[in-house]
Amino acid sequence: MASIARSSMLRHAFTAAPIKQNPSRSASTVAATTFRTAKPLARQSFQSAFARSSIPSTPRVAAFHATGSKAILPPLPQAIRGDINDPAPVPESHPTHGNYHWSFERLVAASLIPLTMAPFIGGSLNPVTDAVFCAALIIHSHLGFQSCVIDYFPDWRVPKIRATFNWLLRAATLGVAVGLYEFETNDIGVTAAVARIWQA
Repeated sequence: MASIARSSMLRHAFTAAPIKQNPSRSASTVAATTFRTAKPLARQSFQSAFARSSIPSTPRVAAFHATGSKAILPPLPQAIRGDINDPAPVPESHPTHGNYHWSFERLVAASLIPLTMAPFIGGSLNPVTDAVFCAALIIHSHLGFQSCVIDYFPDWRVPKIRATFNWLLRAATLGVAVGLYEFETNDIGVTAAVARIWQA
């Protein structure tokens, strides 16, 4: 954009300079010179209009740029521990929080498939099968939400928020467990309810 404006300014200064009339030149030479100088003037006016339309006279600020930005989690104070030759700290690994935990999650998730189909395939509504299905469903849901809390609220970053969400998750899991127990003992149960909804 600056190159267009600079070239148009130079061309305008060149074309605005007075043309010295030489009496020895013929009329055809003067006409040809006038024709040659008329072309850059047309181009200069077009480019000047293009530059004026492209460059706003007043700065335009979008609405969302004018608002201040606030970080959800402000950065922690920077601290250097040790020197450049020290290795990065690696947390201690424990099989309970590692491969055993992962295997238990996959086992509970896989067990929900046969527990869901068994009452309908067998044709009988067994309260024991229903209770095992409810227990597996509660454990599976608790482990899934616990993984979300662990991933999004690290203990080293927000320990208080992490503890709050952990206790909220435990309370919600306990409430769901009590509700399912009441539904199983004082009502028709989860499997029978699903069968009635399916046949409705």
